[in-house]
Parts: sequence; structure tokens; C-alpha cells
Amino acid sequence: MAAKAGSIASRRALLTGVAGLAGAPLVRSAQPPRPNILWLTCEDTGPHLGACGDAYSVTPNLDRLAGRGCVYGNAWSNAPVCAPARTTIISGVYPTATGSEHMRSMTRMPAGWKMFPGYLREAGYYCTNNLKEDYNLEKPEGTWDESSQAGHWRNRAPGQPFFAVFNYESTHEGQIRNKTGPTLHDQARVRVPAYHPDTPEVRRDWAQYYDNITTMDKQVQVRLDELEEDGLAGDTIVFFYGDHGSGMPRSKRFPYNSGLQVCIVAAFPEKFRHLAPKDYAVGARSGRLIGFVDLAPTMLSLAGVKPPAFYQGQAFAGPFETQPRAYSFGFRGRMDERYDLMRTVRDQRYVYIRNYHPHRIYGQHIAYMWATPTTAVWDRLYREGKLKPPQTYFWETKPPEELYDLQTDRDEVANLASSPEHKSTLERFRKAHTEHEIAVRDVGLLPEAEFQARAAGSTPYEVGHDARRYPLERVLAAAQLASSLQGGVSGLLKALEDSDAGVRYWGAMGALMRGEAAVKAMHDALVKAMADASPSVRIAAAEALGRYGDEGDLAPALEALIQLADSVKNGSYCALQALNAIDALGPKAAPLKDRLKTLPAVDPNSPARVNKEYTARLLERLGRTL
Repeated sequence: MAAKAGSIASRRALLTGVAGLAGAPLVRSAQPPRPNILWLTCEDTGPHLGACGDAYSVTPNLDRLAGRGCVYGNAWSNAPVCAPARTTIISGVYPTATGSEHMRSMTRMPAGWKMFPGYLREAGYYCTNNLKEDYNLEKPEGTWDESSQAGHWRNRAPGQPFFAVFNYESTHEGQIRNKTGPTLHDQARVRVPAYHPDTPEVRRDWAQYYDNITTMDKQVQVRLDELEEDGLAGDTIVFFYGDHGSGMPRSKRFPYNSGLQVCIVAAFPEKFRHLAPKDYAVGARSGRLIGFVDLAPTMLSLAGVKPPAFYQGQAFAGPFETQPRAYSFGFRGRMDERYDLMRTVRDQRYVYIRNYHPHRIYGQHIAYMWATPTTAVWDRLYREGKLKPPQTYFWETKPPEELYDLQTDRDEVANLASSPEHKSTLERFRKAHTEHEIAVRDVGLLPEAEFQARAAGSTPYEVGHDARRYPLERVLAAAQLASSLQGGVSGLLKALEDSDAGVRYWGAMGALMRGEAAVKAMHDALVKAMADASPSVRIAAAEALGRYGDEGDLAPALEALIQLADSVKNGSYCALQALNAIDALGPKAAPLKDRLKTLPAVDPNSPARVNKEYTARLLERLGRTL
């Protein structure tokens, strides 16, 4: 112990000497001291720390950090998967507004916007990221001083304040299934959520998830020790959080509270306690609602920088702290190769979900997710008819709306949307959801191929904020009508005649969602829609006619879909939408099997992230299942 103390003292003396030799510090003497900011982040980790009240978890180091800070247990990642969650953080804007909501997509911000470390650098901060970025937005030049395994505050100029991020991948979903041998956590003590089957595979995966958190806990302490060694603990605000909920199925990728909730541990040293949130108390837990969209404005606020006007998040600390938010908002778009559209709202007690694709089951086949043993055994047991509700819900189509009471239903399995006693609560959340959609100008209500096409030469954000290019109110009304599954087809037929392709798309989707009766009633309009100028409208109409139309509709529907499934001719976004429609047709798509083998798996003109392997995965699956 004495040797370590001597080492720390020597290190402090060395740093002090170097600072003295360097002359005047970068920060002007007239400016008040500014804090260093250290982020310790990890993958796929919900509020499963001892400090968050989880008695099963073994996290002594993070518990100590929480003991000298405050735990914010009602933080939401806004997106239940890494890329859009991290895009939310770095931009300060909801990805549903910037067109970056889809997993491993790529688009741009309006000219002149910076990611928030760029604003910190302008203010004199040294900004490093070690290591993961994974943004769905093009990174402007000058965002980081260093973003690599070499990123560290120790590389800054003497006297310069820093913002440093260290990310730990030991808790990633992939690590759950990559370990063998006994688990540290007793599998017999696992709490199996009500939606999971209680099997040895599920218990092992949950125990391994907690084991990985314990591994990460040790890694985090290495960074905290370095902070002490450098004599910086008293000058540094430390934040810890995971990038979304647990990596287990129906948490990761799904915008339930279980997929979005994380805990943020925030530790403010005494020197900068005046910058802490107004509800901050050492060693306490706060129920304040925080969204990842709030992190960017908060970091700027802590540095004394006023957040830019385009931010959609709000600062929860520093001189620009705002009032606590009443609602947090989440979303689900394309997850790898599968399209979906879900929007979520929560307050202190309830979670509301609006399903805009209720005709798709929750558990659409995603190749990467099926590598987790829990997913595979859960799927097999359902197909064998060995499950009962609520374990069956994941494999079935969705209700248009869901409402859950977190006080009585932590696993979110008792849907209260049709409960007369909760009618006023449901209406309140509907209103909050609609107001949010309009406020952020959600371009995700358009198919990915459609908003990308509209953004050519511009950006999705600018398209969304231009009523001439994006009549949001009409699109939103058509989307809510279509996905409500209520009423006749007159409104859908009217939507199919609209001048905007986004409205027409929802007219066709409304027929698809309602099934055979609606498709027959809208038959002629859907046939006409198969010649629409928008590929996305043509795909929706072709799937509807292919699934529920007359016998003579199948061949032209299949021809339309196979033509649009060529990623080189139509782009990756269009091809993914068409291939999903072909897969949904099941055996009816068998005549396309040989032609599917000839389709390109990669579009050379699409961004590398979009080309990752998603088109190839769908083509491979169709080759096996048709």
C-alpha cells in the first residue's frame, strides 16, 4: 500500500513539474475552473448493478463509485440497440428526426452541425474516445482529438480540461454465448422474466450476462485508479452507463423499458458539486427521467457552453439545466435485416408503445439474434407448442397499442391498452406520442428507401423540416389510421390517391395489415399502386396482393418484388424492403427461388455499413426456406 501511495505521489509531482515547464495553461486565468469529464461506458447493460438495487449482481467497484455519486435509475437509451443509441448521444437529436434510426444505416447532418465533442473542442477541451463510435451519421471533421485505442486524457496539453470516453465490450450480447464452463453467478438464483421460458439455456445466458458485468466492473476500476494516480479525481466528473438495456432477447432491439432502461451513475467531486443536477445527493438514487438525447446538451452545459438551438435534448446539469422531463421517448426501426416501426413513451410509472407494423411479429428472424441460445430454445419451444402466454407473445403479431404499469408489471406483459380503468392514461400517452412526433418531425414514418431518396442533395433532417417535401401531419394521420386496424377502407383508399408517396405507402400498408377482406375491397387501387412512382409503395401493394389477392395477382406481385430486390439497380434500402416482403409471402414466393440466387448481395454505391451483410442474410435465408 505504501509503495502504491509513493507511486501516486511521484506521478502527481511529475505532472505538476511538466505543467510548470509548459508555461501558461491553455485555459485563461479569468475563466472559472472547468471540470474534466470522464465517461465509462459499456455494451448491452441495463440497470443490473448492485448500486441500482440488483442483489444478484456483483459490482463492487461501480457500487463504490455510486456511493460517492448519485444513481439515476430511470435513464433511457432512446434506442434499444447500439448504433442508433450512440447516434442519439453524439448528436443531441433524436435519430427519428435525422433519418438515422435504423441499425447500421448512414446519413448526414445539416451543414454546420457538429457532434458534441466538436463543440467541446471549440471550448478548449481535449476530447478522446477509446474506442467504439458506431454512428449512423457521417462524422464531421474535428469531432475528436483522438478516437482509437490510443485515446487517453494523458495525451492532452498540460492544464487542458478533457472529455474522455472509455467503452467496454466485455458485456456485449456476443459475449453471453461465447463463454463455456461454470458461471460465477448461481444459475439456480436467476430471476427468469415472465416472457422467457425457464430452461437451462435461459438460466445460463442470464447468469453469463451477469458474469460479464462483473468482468466489466473490474475493468472500469483500472481507469478510476489511473485517475487517482494522476491526481485528477478531485477535478473530474465521472459518468457510467450502458448503451441500452440487457443483451438478452426481448430486451435488446425492443423498445420496452427492459430494452431502453439503463442506470447512469454520476459522481461529482466536491469542487464541482455546484454543477450537479438540482436533485443530486451523494449516495442516493434519483428517479428523474433522463434520455440519451439529453447527454450532449448536459456535457456542453457542464463545460459552460450553451447547447445549440437545434438540440432536441435538454441539459440535466450545469448552468443550463432545465426542468426534469415529464416523458422519455424511444423507438425501433430496422434491426439489421428486418424492418419494424415502434415508438415508445414512458413517464415515472407507465410505458406506452405504438406499433405501426402490427402485422409483423415481434420475433422476426434476425440471424445475429438467433446465435444466442435463449432465442433458439425459445423459438423451438414455441413451434413445438410447449409455451403459454406470456411466453408466446414474442412470436405473435402485435396489438396496435400497448400500455404497461411498471409498478405492478416490471416485465411488461399485462397490456392495459384495452382496460377501461386506464382509458384516460392511454389517451394521455397517445397525445404525448403524437405531440412528440410532430415536434421532432419524425421522418422514420417514411420507408427508409423513401426518405433517403428525398434527402438526395440535402439531409433527412432538412427534408423533415420542410413541409413541402414532407407533409408530416398527413403522413402521420395515414400511418395511425392504417396501423389502428380499425374502421373501413374509405380512408385508406383516399390515402392511396394522395399526392405524397408517404401517404400512399400507408394506404397500401393499411390494406396489408387488415388482410384479405381489405385487400379484396381495395383490389383495383392496389393494382394501380403496383405502378406507383415510389418503389416503397409498389412493394407494399405487391406484398398485399401477393398474400391476400386473387389467384391472378400473385405472378405480377412476385415480378414486381423480384425486380425491386436487386440492390445494384435499386439500392440496398429498396432491396431490403423487397426481400422482407418476399420472405413474408412464404411458400407463395417459391417461384422466385432460382432468380433470387442470381441477385447481387452488395450494392457498390451504398455505404459500407448498409452493405454489411443484411441483404446477403436475407438471400441466404430465402435460399433455405423457399
